[in-house]
Amino acid sequence: MCGNRRPPQAPMPSCGNQGAQEIMMELMMGLQAKNLVGEVAITTTGCLGPCMSGPVMVVYPDNVWYGKVAPADVKEIIDSHIVGGTPVARLQIMED
Repeated sequence: MCGNRRPPQAPMPSCGNQGAQEIMMELMMGLQAKNLVGEVAITTTGCLGPCMSGPVMVVYPDNVWYGKVAPADVKEIIDSHIVGGTPVARLQIMED
């Protein structure tokens, strides 16, 4: 999960200023509720690159990139992708 923070006057947005911390908390609580702590690791990173699509997160080893993630999306990502193996298509950042 990108946690990068830029100054408010920066020309590019940053995930840290767009709710990344709240998303991280939802991820932690959601994984705990599914008893997946220890099986799934959550890591905060610096900038991942697609800043205009933030908040951005990547699920490995699947290499699925999600953008415009909101706290309300976390349950679906956990249930569909992490538990069920099916990425959430509406949130995926597709390669050009």
